[in-house]
Amino acid sequence: MIHQYKLNGYNIVLDTCSGSVHAVDEVAYDMIALYTDTPVEDIIAQMKEKYAHREDVTEEDLRYVIEDIETLKKMGKLYTLDTYADIAGNLKQKSGNVVKALCLHVAHTCNLNCSYCFASQGKYHGDRALMSFEVGKQALDFLVANSGTRRNLEVDFFGGEPLMNWDVCKQLVAYARSIEKEHNKNFRFTLTTNGVLIDEDVIEFANKEMSNVVLSLDGRKEIHDRLRVNYAGKGSYDTIVPKFKKLVDSRGGKGYYMRGTFTHANPDFTNDVFHMADLGFTELSMEPVVCAPGDPAGLTAEDLEVVKEQYEILAKDMLRRKAEGKPITFYHYMLDLTEGPCIYKRISGCGSGTEYMAVTPWGDLYPCHQFVGEEDYKLGDIWNGVTNTELREKFRSCNAYARKDCENCWAKLYCSGGCAANAFHASGTILGTYEPGCELFRKRIECAIMMQVAEKTVKY
Repeated sequence: MIHQYKLNGYNIVLDTCSGSVHAVDEVAYDMIALYTDTPVEDIIAQMKEKYAHREDVTEEDLRYVIEDIETLKKMGKLYTLDTYADIAGNLKQKSGNVVKALCLHVAHTCNLNCSYCFASQGKYHGDRALMSFEVGKQALDFLVANSGTRRNLEVDFFGGEPLMNWDVCKQLVAYARSIEKEHNKNFRFTLTTNGVLIDEDVIEFANKEMSNVVLSLDGRKEIHDRLRVNYAGKGSYDTIVPKFKKLVDSRGGKGYYMRGTFTHANPDFTNDVFHMADLGFTELSMEPVVCAPGDPAGLTAEDLEVVKEQYEILAKDMLRRKAEGKPITFYHYMLDLTEGPCIYKRISGCGSGTEYMAVTPWGDLYPCHQFVGEEDYKLGDIWNGVTNTELREKFRSCNAYARKDCENCWAKLYCSGGCAANAFHASGTILGTYEPGCELFRKRIECAIMMQVAEKTVKY
């Protein structure tokens, strides 16, 4: 399968199964589109007619292009056959039941009252709760016991707002460090916070122990304060931005992400990205809101068209900033075409429900944080392990080839079939799709590939 598109002055041809990307002129672009369904002589005739006004497009030139297309096809860089479908279902079987990462819900409570919160203001549609050290310790023991020979393990401190249970977070890090050598493990910790409770102690400890810190900021003050408010209805922007600046500066501008959500209120989200960049933050992510149908925060069909235009604006501006020596990173545009994820990861996806699980404050296991509270998706608990093995096998079957709607999608080897949680919430099944998310993902990948082309051809 090939995918062709034009963006920012580039004619781009993507050979989806080989991953080859070609930046070509307009004539070659048209000929590649015709090659598989049209006889060569007809292609030549059509091109001679279409480009009759151009003296530099001769029949000899056109035949050279045909030769180049045929050479690329023989090299496996154009019209490559899809040979992955037959093996896709077996890839996750190879990892067995090894668990490599946990999302610890240390706090099912929050000091903000964001109306769009998928976690129902941190409660996950249940009771407010804080994880005890004993439960967290057992979760870490469960991870070690189920990690096989894997040395590097990942633990996310999540909520709600994890800083509302900060002492337990610190105790758990200390415990993990105390057992690393004995079990030949290396823990990598991350923290996701709304920033309200950041202080000197948090900054010092995070800089020592957290490989990455995710900071929640929705951009411009008027946008951020529209939804990210406390229980008195007051916006949090003025409270958190100085704290975020201090933390990021203390980390040398590394090991963090500003993570925002855009809604119906700001489909022009690039203005929020640029605002954060103007504040001095360079590691940025903005996610489209995912909410129930009819939610006033939800993106409309009209919004989606605006958002796609905004992705193009962002990509072009990032190229400009890089050329000026002031680059920023946008999470969804991080793409390595030469040493990126292996085909196993590109087919299999994130590993939720198999390699990655979420742990509630009382020790229940769920496939990921977005399933917490959905009782039908409870996998087991940290004392007895995964007891709902049938559910785990359903998640093991999730891959880029398991969803019928993905069958003819050119982007499936970039999204691995998409997010199981988004699919479930949109369609009622983890093997469904969330079409608005798919539409935006395809646009992001087009922009990310265009940026790679631009940087290699130095046209910006």
